[in-house]
Amino acid sequence: MRLVRRHGTPLLLLIVGLALGVFLSGHWVPNVAAVGRQDYESLEAFSNILSIVKKNYVEDIETKTLVNGAINGMLTSLDPHSAYLTPELYKDLQSDTQGRFGGLGIEITVKGGILTVVSPIEDTPAAKAGIKPGDQIFKIEEDFTKDMSLVDAVKKMRGLRGTKINLTIRREGANDLLDFTLVREIIRVQSVRSRTLEPGYGYVRLAQFQERSDRDVQRALEKLVAEKGAMKGLVLDLRNNPGGLLTQAVRVSDMFLDSGLIVYTEGRIEAQKQKYFAQKDGTWQDFPIVVLVNGGSASASEIVAGALQDHKRAVVLGTKTFGKGSVQTILPLDDNSALRLTTARYFTPKGRSIQATGIVPDIIVEAAVAAPEGKPDERKRPGLREENLPGHLSNPQQNSNSQQEQIDRENEKRIPTTGPTGDETIDNDQQLKRALDLLKSSDVFKQVVQKKAA
Repeated sequence: MRLVRRHGTPLLLLIVGLALGVFLSGHWVPNVAAVGRQDYESLEAFSNILSIVKKNYVEDIETKTLVNGAINGMLTSLDPHSAYLTPELYKDLQSDTQGRFGGLGIEITVKGGILTVVSPIEDTPAAKAGIKPGDQIFKIEEDFTKDMSLVDAVKKMRGLRGTKINLTIRREGANDLLDFTLVREIIRVQSVRSRTLEPGYGYVRLAQFQERSDRDVQRALEKLVAEKGAMKGLVLDLRNNPGGLLTQAVRVSDMFLDSGLIVYTEGRIEAQKQKYFAQKDGTWQDFPIVVLVNGGSASASEIVAGALQDHKRAVVLGTKTFGKGSVQTILPLDDNSALRLTTARYFTPKGRSIQATGIVPDIIVEAAVAAPEGKPDERKRPGLREENLPGHLSNPQQNSNSQQEQIDRENEKRIPTTGPTGDETIDNDQQLKRALDLLKSSDVFKQVVQKKAA
């Protein structure tokens, strides 16, 4: 199986991760060109303001601190995913791609000036403590987080293994603030897990798109076939997968597609216009697939779900995805820091932009949770999606694609399936149970057709 890219120059440092769960791949890019003459006047105004602040501010403050603040302000005014990475954060980002880093294991973003949890990463201190998507981080230790930048928040939450940190959480439906004491760990994210649901029906959970995810999925499939024989159907679980490497999203999609376009990107310059195609070699195509998604499925997850949905290779089941359809490029700077800059939008094979709209499943199944006595009903928790983030990029198709919007609205009106749910336990996970039932009914239908043909 080969990664094929046509109609484009060599791949830049492309990121399709969500919030701070971002990753990089490819080659370095050249330094940014000098600012044009028409911008000199604005730069002169900035220089004057810098000089006034340095001279008159109540406390003496370093020029570097002021400039860094100006850079952060400029980038955060663009969109929620562009940011300045200090040398320390840039080094951490490179560690993230290998699935090993120190901290709490929590994906965060900023909504309305408040740090908000997108998703805790499986088997990490945040997940084990019971932190949930949509939780608002009110305080980190004794520091209030109102208008705290993502960079500062990450710096505060990361630390030495074994050290403790206190988080104060505001949760929808809870009357009081919730206090959590977490112990930092070296986070080793297991990208892929797999098991047999029933003889012939496999389950592969992909938690993040890391450097070796495609090889891990390949080994998981080979193991399932070796243990139980021919595959009758597969559930590919991308729920709460915040994204990761663009190349890995392409390679995982390629594993199940024998030809055609997987994804393409569109930006302002030629280097940001890329197309990625599937190859027949090594394709798994002899069994049906159900892809599970939810509001925590973002970016690279949406690339895979969208590609398999557009090619009718899989049925997508669950709830609408996060809706991050933008690509970030890492631009290294001379002092070992870097810019993470939004440079392009990506599109599914049929030309759909999912920016701020998400992937709408073919079959809507809510992951309803039976609320414990005296506790708020989790089903009433509002989902956090790209469209809720201040300053998010608009979707250029929202005004023109009225027919698809109507279909999406009708899909969202369907009555959700209720019932308890649990993590990967089929008796308690309504979405997983429905996916298996769908695969089994497909197998029965195929057997009936074959008997009639015989």
